[in-house]
Amino acid sequence: MKTAILGPAQRAEALARMAERELDILVVGAGVVGAGTALDAATRGLSTGLVEARDWASGTSSRSSKLIHGGLRYLEMLDFALVREALKERGLLLERLAPHLVKPVPFLYPLQHKGWERWYAGSGVALYDAMSVSSGHGRGLPVHRHLSHKRALQVAPCLKKDALVGALQYYDAQMDDARYVTTMVRTAAAYGAQVANRARVVGFLREGERVVGVRVEDVEGGGDYEIRAQQIVNATGVWTDDTQALIGERGQFHVRASKGIHLVVPKDRIHSTSGLILRTEKSVLFVIPWGRHWIVGTTDTDWDLDKAHPAASSADIDYLLEHVNEVLATPLTRDDVEGVYAGLRPLLAGESDATSKLSREHTVAHPVPGLVVVAGGKYTTYRVMAKDAVDEAVHALDQRVADCVTEDVPLVGAEGYRALWNARARIAARTGLHVARIEHLLNRYGSLTEELLELVVADPSLGEPLAHAEDYLRAEAVYACTHEGARHLDDVLTRRTRISIETFDRGTRSAREVAELIAPALGWDGDQIEKEIAHYQKRVEAERESQRQPDDLTADAARLGAPDIVPL
Repeated sequence: MKTAILGPAQRAEALARMAERELDILVVGAGVVGAGTALDAATRGLSTGLVEARDWASGTSSRSSKLIHGGLRYLEMLDFALVREALKERGLLLERLAPHLVKPVPFLYPLQHKGWERWYAGSGVALYDAMSVSSGHGRGLPVHRHLSHKRALQVAPCLKKDALVGALQYYDAQMDDARYVTTMVRTAAAYGAQVANRARVVGFLREGERVVGVRVEDVEGGGDYEIRAQQIVNATGVWTDDTQALIGERGQFHVRASKGIHLVVPKDRIHSTSGLILRTEKSVLFVIPWGRHWIVGTTDTDWDLDKAHPAASSADIDYLLEHVNEVLATPLTRDDVEGVYAGLRPLLAGESDATSKLSREHTVAHPVPGLVVVAGGKYTTYRVMAKDAVDEAVHALDQRVADCVTEDVPLVGAEGYRALWNARARIAARTGLHVARIEHLLNRYGSLTEELLELVVADPSLGEPLAHAEDYLRAEAVYACTHEGARHLDDVLTRRTRISIETFDRGTRSAREVAELIAPALGWDGDQIEKEIAHYQKRVEAERESQRQPDDLTADAARLGAPDIVPL
């Protein structure tokens, strides 16, 4: 299979091709569900388009807890079907579809009551493991184990001695959510999908009652396109109701946004060899290993303000610090926080007033001829959501369409990954890079690592780390624009890499070096470089200011102080 390259020229070509002739399926929204839907449609042999108003995964799908998990707490709600489905998907991703991106991660669950709690929680985790194995795709993860008080403190010395009487340890999985979506978009393109980011749908085309296409604004070039398709799939997540409003249709269901915020702290602030899962009065709190960092989250509060840039308030940050500090021997302070990010869960409304009790299951509807809507769900089950959306769409196509095959379609970079991993020492010797650098690349790009190494061969300076974000090579910034569709400095610092949340300066010290590296690939002159840097710095300052505000309203107002679009 030919690897798709998503550079500026390919984006322009994709927009032109989508406008040339009617597609079978056009997907609106390139979060995890939209990207998955485009991949599903393309691998069934359908002519497929994908348009995204901003960047791949720029909304919810880059701001999650970065977990691929069955949802242990849904067992307590007796939602066995959702857990079983998610555990099967977790196993598929680990074993077959994306072993280069999805990795096992251990979690410690501290027990606070003797006797009954170990039996109760242990039964739940045992059922979780059993359901994973019974799915046929769960044998790659270790089973849970019971730990004494002493052994638990050896695994997690960070815990207060009186915060637990023992513990359970079990495994789930994690990934870089934005990188996963970008890889899936490239996979869809490799199977023939036409894909374009910074292409905003501003209206729908109708013939009588039927939706026959969309009007798209090229946010970068300023042009307008009419793209026609037999079926449009609205996969815009928390924007579902807004997108439906463009055709005057309220839809058969509504999506409510629940805000979840996360803190990123350095690895040395929490001394543990395992992640943690802690109960709160409302839900659960995770402390998740993340390279040389920890991710602490999340909150779960209703949000009806700006959807593009949900803001974390001072109260949100205090909530997480207060709850995690209940079990930590050395408390975290504001000074320990490197990064903060906020995302919005798309929850199906109508079942409860409390967002934490709204459904994480998904719904597919066909509100008007020519338009399918898919919403709800959780990251782990995106593939099932995509399958259901395409199944619904093909009912209205006047042709025989193959069944879904994505259960057997690895993402680009997966094929050959394990062989390259076994050869990583030899690759390091051949390239002159340290083996740790090769491991880093393989776990972000899989077998596509060879494409980055070709950039280094052509320009050895790209094999050097970024000066103020040494976990990343200079080649990764360039590759983001030449191969992965990044159009702006923010795309590179926030989603292609995670510099914006992994450094105390939030990426501001890396901004100039990265902007100058990517300028040739994007055709920027000196003025545009300065605009990009200024825009990024304003964005970071607006986020910092929002995080000093006491509540959602003031935080939202502060975050909106930064412009949304970089001027060209």
